[in-house]
Amino acid sequence: ERRPGALPCAGLQQASSPSLGKDRADTVIIGGGCVGVSLAYHLAKAGLKDVVLLEKSELTAGSTWHAAGLTTYFHPGINLKKIHAYSIKLYERLEEETGQPVGFHQPGSIRIASTPTRVDEFKYQMTRAGWHPTEQYLITPEKVQELFPLLNMDKADIMYNPGDGHIDPYSLTMALAAGARKYGAQLNYPVQVTNLNSRSDGTWEVETPLGTIQAKRIVNTAGFWARDIGKMIGLQHPLIPVHHQYVVTSTVPEVKALKRELPVIRDLEGSYYLRQERDGLLFGPYESEEKMKLQESWVTNGVPPGFGKELFESDLDRIMEHIEAAMEMVPVLRKADIVNTIAGPITYSPDILPMVGPHQGVRNYWVAIGFGYGIIHAGGMGKYLSDWILEGEPPFDLIEVDPNRYGKWTTTEYTAAKARESYGFNNIVGYPKEERFAGRPTERTSGLYDLLKSKCSMGFHAGWEQPHWFYKPGDETGYKPSFRRTNWFDPVGREYKQVMEKVGVIDLSPFGKFKVKGTDSVKLLDHLFANVVPKVGSTNISHMLTPRGKVYAELTVSQLYPGEFMLVTGSGSELHDLRWIEEKITRGGYKVEIENKTDEMGVLSVAGPYARQVLQKLTNEDLSDTSFKFLQCRHLKLSNIAVTAIRISYTGELGWELYHRKEDSVPLYNAIMEAGQKEGIDDFGTYALNSLRLEKGFRAWGAEMNCDTNPLEAGLEYFVKLNKEADFIGKQALRQIKEKGLKRRLVYLTLETDNVDPEGNESVWHNGKSDCRRDRLSAA
Repeated sequence: ERRPGALPCAGLQQASSPSLGKDRADTVIIGGGCVGVSLAYHLAKAGLKDVVLLEKSELTAGSTWHAAGLTTYFHPGINLKKIHAYSIKLYERLEEETGQPVGFHQPGSIRIASTPTRVDEFKYQMTRAGWHPTEQYLITPEKVQELFPLLNMDKADIMYNPGDGHIDPYSLTMALAAGARKYGAQLNYPVQVTNLNSRSDGTWEVETPLGTIQAKRIVNTAGFWARDIGKMIGLQHPLIPVHHQYVVTSTVPEVKALKRELPVIRDLEGSYYLRQERDGLLFGPYESEEKMKLQESWVTNGVPPGFGKELFESDLDRIMEHIEAAMEMVPVLRKADIVNTIAGPITYSPDILPMVGPHQGVRNYWVAIGFGYGIIHAGGMGKYLSDWILEGEPPFDLIEVDPNRYGKWTTTEYTAAKARESYGFNNIVGYPKEERFAGRPTERTSGLYDLLKSKCSMGFHAGWEQPHWFYKPGDETGYKPSFRRTNWFDPVGREYKQVMEKVGVIDLSPFGKFKVKGTDSVKLLDHLFANVVPKVGSTNISHMLTPRGKVYAELTVSQLYPGEFMLVTGSGSELHDLRWIEEKITRGGYKVEIENKTDEMGVLSVAGPYARQVLQKLTNEDLSDTSFKFLQCRHLKLSNIAVTAIRISYTGELGWELYHRKEDSVPLYNAIMEAGQKEGIDDFGTYALNSLRLEKGFRAWGAEMNCDTNPLEAGLEYFVKLNKEADFIGKQALRQIKEKGLKRRLVYLTLETDNVDPEGNESVWHNGKSDCRRDRLSAA
């Protein structure tokens, strides 16, 4: 087994003569780090023929070979925890399956909470622990001393994950490579991809110095070269390399004397990890955003051509405060000699999560890039992506890693600012409703941003700034995160009351908005959606389902003119949904045009019992209930401003959504506010909106339904027309689900609490057992 940071022995890597071997492939994977090799392994093992991986130098070059190799079951995200768990279970059996040693150690890990806020964080995370069979405990100081006798710890809470540990990244990749070859994949290196050409039939020509391969699909797994690969086809992937350092010590006598391996430490306040490395210690910090270092020149100029298994120059001064914190926590570290300092590049996306899946706007181009934690993600993401490629839909919902969460607003400056923040915040407290402020605002602001920004607490939604809640005299303003009720709680109650009793206005401009028209538009939407196609002048709530009958998306569909539709989705689903629709248009050969109007259209919603009275003052159109019914849409003018008005409101109260040109947002808003003075009109934000929709029983995509949920168990039967003539996607699967009967169903519970409210995803306990059901409880 290698010592981390040592160059691997040449004999370990199976020789590969630089040749293509074939000129056609089903899937070409570009990049031979642990993620790319894992994907090749999983695709080949699942039976896919003609899987070809191309690596420009040698396997593990880039970030994999020098990684510290930490593995953990822990993750605050419900479904990302599945990725971690799969990786660990795979790594446990990989040596037996392939005959290749992987150097996997599983001494467990302990997370240290040394402040009251950290203790709250642990309790918050433990409420979600019932979702998974993996073990996670809060343990006593006595147990900590038993596990890690070298720890200097007086008072702290400890979270313990048995089965956590570390693995040798090089050996892991070689074992995955052996498995990939065993199942028929072809791994070619050194073979550099020099150009990519998309063909009219959706296939790709992958050009190399050794010839061209024609591929059904390509997958970019190129690590910190991924940005260069993206540029070949006109994409600017928001990625940037960061300098990560860790140090390895010589033998420490107290460590050598131990009878069992020490668990991995994660000191959250000290912002470092520490583990045993042979008879010494390995220690890695995450510096603050002010001190950390980016390799920005690689973004502007590309990665140096010869860079492969090189390192950066180390800088211990940059991490000295973390070294001192570690010495305080583990005193034997003071006497240890540093024998190796590793300073290598790791690729970060703006929010530290990877980008995994098919990319919007380019056919048959997939990515698995931006891995800040590539070792623990490699196994699970290889399986996840393999399943998606082979089955046509993701095996479970992971929209948080969808590459289409970013868009044209994600500039290089934004990426750099967020990467700095994300790296520095690696061990920051993970509050509910967390906001991070670097790189904000982006170019993506609504027409009302300048008018409202000083009056409210803004939240970040897919590049947009959107009011969460509004200030009044006497309120404690600003962002004050907490695990308990905080400064927004009473103001949100006030806004809730405003909409229930009077009338309120909310900016919904971040909605994703598409126009669809063409001779096949009705036929397309009938195939895409489980609901019927609305008539001209009407609107409905419609769901796109996956072939297995899961809820891929929820949209509002309006037929504005014969054959011309407006589709509206949530801000975080804009390109996620657009990609799905575009793919179905192409595959089905539908004669339609789809246009993304998100950035050029503003949306205001007016809701509450006085909404009609206020809006009627601004138009000659009859807004009475008999003339303008629920779920009707109409073009009209309000104060001489053209709007598309839909009588619908996510609040559950009387209301309209008003779609208009972005440049008309301020005059429209001012006219509405002026007209509503007598009725006591006021602003409200998305926190109040969410509370209102919960109490009405309205579902939200990403909360009560997603790709883990079928519409029947989510209580969406009303919107699913199994008897309609069109064979919509997922129809056959839903019929089978209905025949077999449901195993679970969404219910609404009211929870009595004084100061700690549910945030969603807490485990529901019954008779001492967790049912692992997703909850979304309204704070009464």
